Amino acid sequence: MDNIQIQTTQNVDIDYELASLGDRILATLLDYLFFLAYFILLSIMAGITAGFGGSLTILILLCMPVLLYDLLCETFMQGQSFGKMIMKIKVVMLDGTRATFGAYLLRWLLRIVDTRLMTGLVAVVAIIMNDKGQRIGDMAAGTTVIKMKQKVTLNDTILMRVKTDYVPVFPEVVKLSDNDIAIIKEVLKKGLESHNWPIIEKLTVKTKETMGITSNVPHLQFLNTVLQDYTHYGFDK
Repeated sequence: MDNIQIQTTQNVDIDYELASLGDRILATLLDYLFFLAYFILLSIMAGITAGFGGSLTILILLCMPVLLYDLLCETFMQGQSFGKMIMKIKVVMLDGTRATFGAYLLRWLLRIVDTRLMTGLVAVVAIIMNDKGQRIGDMAAGTTVIKMKQKVTLNDTILMRVKTDYVPVFPEVVKLSDNDIAIIKEVLKKGLESHNWPIIEKLTVKTKETMGITSNVPHLQFLNTVLQDYTHYGFDK
């Protein structure tokens, strides 16, 4: 399976597993099944209300959910359509963060070129030729599609196990976002696994800058304390 190395907002590289072409095609086919179910429902409703007549305006309004399906789903489902959710893949920015509405909009607009013309051949060729798994819409939006882990444990989240009587050390940790903490935890884990101490030191320096503090606490102790502090304040929110 192909991976992509993404530089996070902490200026540290993390490997993510790209969604395969097969995953993306299956997700699209599943979405089409949802379209089919929707149109069948519309046909049933049209038969029931046939005596009331119809209009072009009503027809257009009824088709809007399908036309806007990808844009609405990815915007409100954090980079996923129902097909992507089933296949456990999602759209992200190239820095690993959640895509913006502007990015989703660009992907949606260029879907006409990618998947509507030549029955998706343009998208297939673009993804195969691009080492970041991007179709044309992704290239324009600065996004890609990655696989999500199937099993999520506490170790996979931003949370840490902390004692109920835990006393936080750095109140400035509230300046960090959920995404910052997720990156810190991921980079710390990978740094320890590969014994990459320079990355851990770099991460510590960047974290202190973001929090606006100075501290002589050793790097590992500092980062673990930050994670525990954030979990403590998170539970208090």
